[in-house]
Amino acid sequence: MLELSENEEEDVKEEVDVNTGPNPQSDMLGSVKEAETHSPHFPDDSEQLKDPQKTENVGNSTATVKVVLEPEGHVMTVAFAIGLSIQELKTHLASELRVPAEVLQLSLDGREVEEQQSLMELGVRPHSSTRMEMSSTDPSSHPLRPIRPPEHDSMPDVITVQVQTGEGVFQEVVVEIERPPQQKAFLGGYRHQLTGVEYHHAATQTLPKRRPDRGVMVFSRVTQTVEVQSQAQQCPVNVSTQMTGIGCYVSCRNDKLVSPGKYVTADEYHDRRLRAVICLQSFARRWLAQQAVDQLWKERNRRLAWLELQERKRKEEKEEQLRDRRHRWMNPQRREDFNLLYHALEKWRNEEEERINSTLRGAERKAALCLLVEQETQLIAAIGQHRITVHNNNYDKIVRNFLDKSAAPHQWRRADGRLIEMDSVQTIRARELRDLYNKISQSTVRQEERLQVLMSLKHTVKEHECQLTRDIVDLIDREVDLMTRGVKSGSLVGLRKRVCTLFLQYIKTPAFNPEVSKLLKVPQNPAQLKNDMFLCRYCHRYLRSADFSVSASGCLSSRCQHCDRLDNIARSRDDFSFYKNILRRLRTEEQQLSEKAKIPFLLQVEDMRYLVEVIWASRSALNASNDLYNLVFVRWEHRRDWSPWNCILLSKEETPAHLQVEDVHKAYEATFVRGVQHKHALARRHFSQIPVMTEYLDSNPAAALGNQFVSKSITMATGKHATNTTGP
Repeated sequence: MLELSENEEEDVKEEVDVNTGPNPQSDMLGSVKEAETHSPHFPDDSEQLKDPQKTENVGNSTATVKVVLEPEGHVMTVAFAIGLSIQELKTHLASELRVPAEVLQLSLDGREVEEQQSLMELGVRPHSSTRMEMSSTDPSSHPLRPIRPPEHDSMPDVITVQVQTGEGVFQEVVVEIERPPQQKAFLGGYRHQLTGVEYHHAATQTLPKRRPDRGVMVFSRVTQTVEVQSQAQQCPVNVSTQMTGIGCYVSCRNDKLVSPGKYVTADEYHDRRLRAVICLQSFARRWLAQQAVDQLWKERNRRLAWLELQERKRKEEKEEQLRDRRHRWMNPQRREDFNLLYHALEKWRNEEEERINSTLRGAERKAALCLLVEQETQLIAAIGQHRITVHNNNYDKIVRNFLDKSAAPHQWRRADGRLIEMDSVQTIRARELRDLYNKISQSTVRQEERLQVLMSLKHTVKEHECQLTRDIVDLIDREVDLMTRGVKSGSLVGLRKRVCTLFLQYIKTPAFNPEVSKLLKVPQNPAQLKNDMFLCRYCHRYLRSADFSVSASGCLSSRCQHCDRLDNIARSRDDFSFYKNILRRLRTEEQQLSEKAKIPFLLQVEDMRYLVEVIWASRSALNASNDLYNLVFVRWEHRRDWSPWNCILLSKEETPAHLQVEDVHKAYEATFVRGVQHKHALARRHFSQIPVMTEYLDSNPAAALGNQFVSKSITMATGKHATNTTGP
């Protein structure tokens, strides 16, 4: 074993550090190359020989080498380290020109240079430039072509830039200009409209790092099927070991004692892998199952929240209906409200009559029935008195609404959605008459203001001479005379009402106020009444068609609407608000489901009453609920439009569950389905008699069921009073 002293070991380390310095060739190429900072004083050859470290630093400096390609005379400029040999310069130029390095021949000032010489030995100083000629020994096979066309040689390939690194300190950096071989893409631009100069968009991007040339042609157009041969080879592995012997000591300080472990067979290894895979699968499946359960919980909670919301909405809707019904009982304002009162009165009378008949006999029963008739009479009188009061209170509101409609300007919308209003001469006249009527109808005014308003009214009506205007002028003169005599205002109330009534009649005359002609029920042209007047067989009055109710068949009833209301109050006292609400809700839902729905809009309230009371017996098809405020009509089969032969009467709580059924024949029992189909056949039989409904009938009705039905008039009874639904 060779032993060295400590001083000899340090000398060897210094030599190794010097020899393993940076390779100057690694800094030869690049987009931007920097040179070492140098002073303006260059050392001579004697100084370089005395200091090897300085010689090495100078050899790393670069210089600009301009190579002239003969015989064409093209010039290549490269930045090269002056410490490298001519052989390395040839290798670099050969890789750039794509020719072998053996055919290249370099010369300086007409004499050939040797490959072992460096640029520094040829007299090239750091950061200087030199000119060399290069030719090919085999110009026919390997000609020297320039790297880029000559027209691109206007800019030098290498420039020297001074960079200030500190205060008063400058460093010279050699920068090599690289030109990309590809042409930049056209990115568009714009043209000046006045001068016509075109400006193009430009973009700059750092070029990707170029891969070093491996000397192998990677891309080729020549393709050929590869012949594959299989041959086994054993790679040689050189292994050496050393142990303590005579003259050689090997320390065992860092040795490790390795003891053999348990031998694992292939079956045990694969069994362990299988158990590991099963464990991973179990954890993964557990995670997936947990995610599925969490999703089910979320859907359950969302479903429960939706059901709770729907239940709360149903309760609120029901409470709102009860509050509205109670308000209509306590403060009736419309005709439907009074029908509700009469219906409640009839219900109370039937209950009292049943109680009396079941508990009393003989004279006591007769006396109780007489008392019941007196109470009913008093209640009817109270309802009638309240109805008169409401009518008087609503009279002024009706008159003012009429006058506001006649004085309203003409309105229409533009294409952009804005509303346009236009006043004509007729609307201005109607507005003046409306304002004058409002002043006349005021009762709490001073005497001077009242006289001024009466004079203004007198001059207005004097513009037209007729019996109506003369009566108005006479009443005005009479009121003025009484006011001048000091008559109290309370004694003039009747006279003033007569003035307001006659002036309102004056306003409603189209000859004096042309704008009211479009609001009057009776047209002024008698020709329009020729085919629009019908006789009511009960009150024996000739009325227009609008005063009669129209059925689904399109035929007018022989009894006018006023007689219908009187007959309902005197006999049946029915409340049709239930059926109106059901029909209104049905039309809204069908309009949302299909814009082409027609049958719900052809049915009237009487037809809906027939469906509810006769066909479905005023009960829900599922739970037999008889609360008419809580019953709705829905489709029996969702894919078909609603019709009397494709419907079912359910409560509001049952509707969502039925709407989720895809196939009703599978969801319900056969007995229930046959019962619903029987009701559909009854409805089809009834509505097939209406001409306008025949075109909507199904092409395949149940013939077997139809042959068993017999068309008869059906009577609907309430208490002791009965109404024939077939009509008079």
